[in-house]
Amino acid sequence: MSALNNQKTNSQNRLSLLSSVSEKSQVTQIRLRIHIPKCYLQAPVISQLISTYGLVVNITKAVLQPNSEGCFDIELRGTVPQISSGLAYLESLNLRIVGKPNADGDSWSY
Repeated sequence: MSALNNQKTNSQNRLSLLSSVSEKSQVTQIRLRIHIPKCYLQAPVISQLISTYGLVVNITKAVLQPNSEGCFDIELRGTVPQISSGLAYLESLNLRIVGKPNADGDSWSY
């Protein structure tokens, strides 16, 4: 039940993210901190965002240590459908995702 409630919350977060952009073909960006559990340290999580979802990924900070959880601070740039699909992918991996406000003061965070 907790997983279902969490999934609804994640979907609501994604919907609120999308509602602030008027055109779905408009290119925009969001900033995130993604926590990577050690079971995914060797997985191409960031590469999938680029190759599968067509997102431009800028890694602004990374903390990775062997045999420990790591995290990435990233900026994702793409259309609203691309960003939404990329976020759904990250959520499907059950990664902890924390939104970060943009430095330029726009409203895009997750």
